[in-house]
Amino acid sequence: MRRLEPFPAGEANFGFQIAPMIDVVFVIMLFFMVMAGAVKVERELNTKLPGTAETSGPMDFVDEIIINISIAGEVTLNDEPMDTPASKDLPQLRNTLLRLKQGSDAAKTPVMVTIVSEGEARYHRTVDVLDALAVAQIENVTFTVSEEE
Repeated sequence: MRRLEPFPAGEANFGFQIAPMIDVVFVIMLFFMVMAGAVKVERELNTKLPGTAETSGPMDFVDEIIINISIAGEVTLNDEPMDTPASKDLPQLRNTLLRLKQGSDAAKTPVMVTIVSEGEARYHRTVDVLDALAVAQIENVTFTVSEEE
């Protein structure tokens, strides 16, 4: 009988071992099977998308009033010139806003005003317009800066 001598250190070649690979595959498969039970199923969300709405009566749409302030200090109300650039009190604008406020109060509709100011317009002119809005007791005011074309 021939005696087999052990391989010298570092020269052992055991070939491709499939058993450890099968163990790893089973562990990964077990992980995915366990995690599959923890997956939450998406539920249907009951949301209403914007579209046509049914109303019981006529709807009132609010007209937006746009006040423009130019670099030169000119004030326009819906593209209609108001007062002079030198006028600090803006009496024409103030009277027009008072009439608009009275009309909207009678119709029970809110007044919405947008102040569109040019980027280089004087700040004190915007304050003059705000003073006129305060006299007319108009509270729904938004600001924006005109975009250059």
